Amino acid sequence: MVLENSLNIFTDGSSFSRPRVGGIGIRYVTIDASGNEQIRDLALPGYKGATNNQMELHACISALKEAKRLSMAAGAHKIVIYTDSAYVAGNYSKAMFQWSKTRWLTRSGRPVLNADLWKELLKQVKKAGMRVEIRWVKGHAKSTHNKVADKLARESARKPFYKPLSVVTVRRKLSPRSVDVGSVPMERQRMTIRVITLEFLEPQHLWKCKYEVMSRKSKYYRNVDIIYSNPADLLKPGHTYYVKVGSSTSNPRIEKVFREIVRKEATADVIANPLSGPYDNSLDATGTAVENSN
Repeated sequence: MVLENSLNIFTDGSSFSRPRVGGIGIRYVTIDASGNEQIRDLALPGYKGATNNQMELHACISALKEAKRLSMAAGAHKIVIYTDSAYVAGNYSKAMFQWSKTRWLTRSGRPVLNADLWKELLKQVKKAGMRVEIRWVKGHAKSTHNKVADKLARESARKPFYKPLSVVTVRRKLSPRSVDVGSVPMERQRMTIRVITLEFLEPQHLWKCKYEVMSRKSKYYRNVDIIYSNPADLLKPGHTYYVKVGSSTSNPRIEKVFREIVRKEATADVIANPLSGPYDNSLDATGTAVENSN
């Protein structure tokens, strides 16, 4: 697997929950004039509030930054990054040749997640001054080098020092269901939703919103899904709104926010009895209950 005349970089990202933390592992391997492997490991602090995909991407970014700073690629013809992340290896070409030219939107118009990290990765690739390849390796068939990178990533996650790479504002979910992307098809329906989390996607200038359907008459009642909205919508986590959504399930968007619904019920009662909580009927713009077969 280790190539001569190349800087071989083995990276891994790791994340743990409760509390959510993440870490990265990096090992550099080169072949000297005698054909022997020269190895250098990096032990770096971890991050608070990180996802696994963020850490996988950040491991590649940090590896290229440190390689530049330490002149690790001196004499190499190219850099090869080995990762067990299908997310990174499978989307590297898309990031370079497609997403970077479509304002970080997919073909359906849906925002590319972690776009800021993808942009930084491409920036570091350009700075490397030579060809950079990213190759996928099977997670259950790792080489010794991959196993060391994995160990370094887990050790890094256990020492979270840096702030989260993205800021997500969170409120407690009232629905007993877990998030299920696509569970609320976009049919231009009106419905009452409660915002659970908000994350601002800077490259696309959009809010990523995790929400739960509060309309009792909706067949998607209590479903938890993801939708995107414009900054002008002024949504807030933990608040409830009567909205109209778009028609593309592959690119879910809030088309219009009619009004905020002021809830009188006690949140504590909802949490104690989630199946009988205050999920109300769909409301029109004046707050009057309306029929909604969606």
